[in-house]
Amino acid sequence: MKKVLSSLTCIAALAMSTGAHADAKWDLPSGYGVNTFQVQNLQQFAEGVDKATAGKLKITVHANASLFKANEIKRAVQSAQVPAGEFILSGAANESPIFGVDSIPFLATSYADSKRLDEASRAVLAKTLAAQGIKLLYTVPWPPQSLYSVKPVAALKDLKGTKMRAYNPATSFIANAVGAQPVTIQLAELPAALATGGVDNFLTSSASGVDSKLYESVKYFYAVAAWLPRNAVVVNQKAFDALDKPAQEAVLQQAAAAEQRGWKASEQKDAEYLKELAAKGMKIDPAADGLKKELKSIGDQMTADWVKTAGADGKAVIDAFSKK
Repeated sequence: MKKVLSSLTCIAALAMSTGAHADAKWDLPSGYGVNTFQVQNLQQFAEGVDKATAGKLKITVHANASLFKANEIKRAVQSAQVPAGEFILSGAANESPIFGVDSIPFLATSYADSKRLDEASRAVLAKTLAAQGIKLLYTVPWPPQSLYSVKPVAALKDLKGTKMRAYNPATSFIANAVGAQPVTIQLAELPAALATGGVDNFLTSSASGVDSKLYESVKYFYAVAAWLPRNAVVVNQKAFDALDKPAQEAVLQQAAAAEQRGWKASEQKDAEYLKELAAKGMKIDPAADGLKKELKSIGDQMTADWVKTAGADGKAVIDAFSKK
């Protein structure tokens, strides 16, 4: 009898151990549309994982905030409501300063600088997410954030009293700094807000202008290139740990490929989007020198404030970034 019980126990233990590495299915929500290069890159990542694991891990991408709103996705991954997700890092800046480092105006204003900032901040970012039970897979930036406005803007004083879209603490700070009223609006809701007069101006990328057809309601574009916000693709650590080693390695390899592909696509798309916005009738100011100078002073103050808030880790990130 003892031998039988022992055998049964062994069989049960074996079943549990193999069950932990059985075929897995991940839902991966994104707040962005299927036509965006970010979601298209996500789809390629999911397809790459499917192929690399021979179908043992299937990832279903849920675009356009269809599963969770954009600002709910990080929390959904953290609380294991979904195994994985994509979110804009700066949207979580209230949780920890490291999430907002890439949205400090005029700290990193080119793709090369943005990549250096990404590398300088990666270790602290990964550590911060790990403390929340989240594993960072990869990051991809949006094109530089520029100013869209319903009316012409010659100087920042022209923004005073207007309704300015805010999507993270940095944009709320900027709105207040220029005397505008910050209005929290997710990208998916922006076209409707413009149609009803709920917003007058906002900072976003050339990609958003094309993908969301913002040119239908906004006619002025100022290429101030304030910063390049990054999206992060993450997975719940326990969900990742439940995969067998070959599947884990496949996910990490495909994530690295998606990151490289995404950064390249973002820069390439930016040039294409700017041409398309002009073709759609928008008045493009490619230099916006006057606005840049005014915004630079706000950026310098925000960098100093960020370092104070972020402490030793933050100072280390800025010091590492500043080394050419």
